[in-house]
Amino acid sequence: MTLAEREELFRRFQEKSPSPQTELEFSSPYTLLVAVVLSAQATDVGVNKATGPLFAVADTPAKIVALGEEKVRDYIKTIGLYRNKAKNVIALSRILLEKHGGEIPRDREALEALPGVGRKTANVVLNVAFGEETMAVDTHIFRLSNRLGLAPGKTPLEVELKLLKRIPKPYMRDAHHWLILHGRYICKARKPDCPRCFVSDLCKFKAKTTAEAAPAPKTKSKAKAKPKARAKSKAKTASKA
Repeated sequence: MTLAEREELFRRFQEKSPSPQTELEFSSPYTLLVAVVLSAQATDVGVNKATGPLFAVADTPAKIVALGEEKVRDYIKTIGLYRNKAKNVIALSRILLEKHGGEIPRDREALEALPGVGRKTANVVLNVAFGEETMAVDTHIFRLSNRLGLAPGKTPLEVELKLLKRIPKPYMRDAHHWLILHGRYICKARKPDCPRCFVSDLCKFKAKTTAEAAPAPKTKSKAKAKPKARAKSKAKTASKA
């Protein structure tokens, strides 16, 4: 994808959605961190259903630790891998209290040192909570980057590093949201909705889908009188004559 095409791609994204936001619900850098940790192999909708009641009673590291692992587990048991995630949430909350004064560090290395926090989660927190120009490559962004020809790569890290170089700087801050939402709702894994895509003319994906032709409406045919019935009717009339 050329520089001109990349500029046009993100110009359209910005025009379509000037202020994109994460779909995870949070009220602070801490609740964002917890929500992102819980979102691994889970949908944002499912995470929000669990964190709503959880954050209503415990929305700080101290409150989560006081709540305890068993009760945290009860709140998030509708999410996949909830046992291990509850353990990580308690552990990272303790570390935040012990080493960071209960605050979320604005540092990749410190974030990745927390239980349950990898590079992708750290990138989301740095971008959403602190406004840094990072790129969290999840399954949607990985797929979209390869299909578009924007940043082809075989690993999330390879794609991430290419995106950081190829996305025009004026668009970098919001690029993560535009790409993930486009991948989630338009450029879907099994059947991309190419007819609805507003950047399909820039896309390098060869197996584009097309709008299915609508079936022709069926016409009702008028019923015809059965010949046998008429023949029987004439026979009866003849016998009466």
